[in-house]
Amino acid sequence: MSVDSIFVHKMWNDTELSKMVKGGIPFAMLSDGGGKVGSVYGIYDEDAGVETRGRFIIDPDGIVQGFEVLTPPVGRNVSESIRQIQAFQHVRQSKGTEATPSGWKPGKMTLKPGPDLVGKVWEVWKTDQAFD
Repeated sequence: MSVDSIFVHKMWNDTELSKMVKGGIPFAMLSDGGGKVGSVYGIYDEDAGVETRGRFIIDPDGIVQGFEVLTPPVGRNVSESIRQIQAFQHVRQSKGTEATPSGWKPGKMTLKPGPDLVGKVWEVWKTDQAFD
């Protein structure tokens, strides 16, 4: 979502994003003309009429599970955003019985939160299969 129009989003997807992410991004882009939504999340600069780059991952219950706000010269990583969404979906599907380590991707090992894991996370993280 940005203050850009839907036409600018289409042009950006067709000429840029579809070349960086096979098939383009797999979710809709929304226009926040006037910055109403950006204001709620604290990323709209009313004086400049722009929004700071922000990414908010909101679960089906409307709860913000993750966010990242970057200043304009720093780009975002669409692949990392998709990976994080997949990780949040996996954790939600497991009903909290699994956690995903840094860099986790679908099909890779997860962590099983509980007393047996306390003080032993490093043992799991040092294994080769945790991060390939």
